[in-house]
Formats: sequence, structure tokens, C-alpha cells
Amino acid sequence: MNRLARFAGFGKHDDDEGSADTTVLTQDVAVEQMDAEELREPIIEALRSVQDPEIPINIYDLGLIYRVDISPVGDVSIDMTLTAPACPVAGMMPIMVKDAVSKVEGVGLIQVDLVWDPPWSQANMSDEARLQLGLM
Repeated sequence: MNRLARFAGFGKHDDDEGSADTTVLTQDVAVEQMDAEELREPIIEALRSVQDPEIPINIYDLGLIYRVDISPVGDVSIDMTLTAPACPVAGMMPIMVKDAVSKVEGVGLIQVDLVWDPPWSQANMSDEARLQLGLM
């Protein structure tokens, strides 16, 4: 049993034999929960920490992230694509995204889906990424 379960009194019953103390103390514990939209910027910063292995730009500014949905309890669902379906890191990129987002405090479960529609194009890139690659 973990510490939180013991603290909350789970597993203790009044009729437990051999228990020295079965008193369960109740205490109001304030648990701060972030608003889903307050998580958006830290999640985007986490996504910017993931670099495309072939193009030296982060995946967010490359426009590889199509959707970031955040539930009221902090669960995150991400739709992403790759620059090309034959990308050599196709299997690893969703894992890298999930690992980066999991480091954001307040995030719950994370689902990363690789999608191909619409296909990625340079039009998806941010102005900063285009400038960095000399396309502007």
C-alpha cells in the first residue's frame, strides 16, 4: 500500500483484528490543480525541447504538432505527424514527445497519435523556423 493510501486510511476497518490503532484521522488537504489552459504553455515548451533528427528545428516550430487537447484533470492527447512517412525515427518520435510532456508538472495520462492527414508541408512551419532555415 502506498503512503497516500495509508494516509487516507484505505485498508483500515473498525473490525480489523490485531490493529493497535484503527482511528482514521480526517483532515482537509488542499490539492492544487492547474487549469487545463495553464498547462498549455508548459506543454508547448516541453514539445519545443524535442528536436527533429533530420532538420535542426524543434518539432513544435516545424509544425509537426497538429493538436494538443488537455482535459480538466490534466490528461493530454496529442496528434502529431512527421515530415515524411518514411522518416527513420517514426517509431521513436511519439515516445520522445510523450517523455517530454510527462515532465510537465500537473500532466496526467498522455496519448500521442501519429497522423498523416493532412500531410505535413513547409507551410506548417512557424516564421521562426522558416527564418532559421533560410526560407524567409
